[in-house]
Amino acid sequence: MPVFRPAAVDDPEVVELLDEYFALRADTFEGGEYRVARPDPARFRPPAGVFLLVEDDLGPVGCGGIRMLEPDRAEVKHLYLRDRARGRGWGRELLAELEARAVGLGARVVVLDTNATLEAAQGLYRSSEYLEVPAYNANPNATHWFSKDLDVTV
Repeated sequence: MPVFRPAAVDDPEVVELLDEYFALRADTFEGGEYRVARPDPARFRPPAGVFLLVEDDLGPVGCGGIRMLEPDRAEVKHLYLRDRARGRGWGRELLAELEARAVGLGARVVVLDTNATLEAAQGLYRSSEYLEVPAYNANPNATHWFSKDLDVTV
């Protein structure tokens, strides 16, 4: 089972994972040059957001973050799992954990952007009740944008 641990985006273990993620994205990116946008640490600390390190019994295997865009709207960023952690449902668990953290930060809606080359990610988002929406940002790496209303009990 994975363990989700809050970590700073400049933590060496997170930096290593993000470097892998960015290199993978650059290698498989279609439609120009992939633009690396390193996360701002202040945007991923409460109350602005949170970044999670995913660990198994062998160490770090993934990461992902949530950052608030507006008082009631959060954004998922940099959801990544190493090969050894894929196919176990951990991406879905990480996404659900990020959604729960977003609710804890006050979000009622969560959004994300992705690229057409990330077919497995798009499948995860669609099967997790995300709906495709018009572009909400100008991310040059994105080709698809998604939104989900969060289950918030008042």
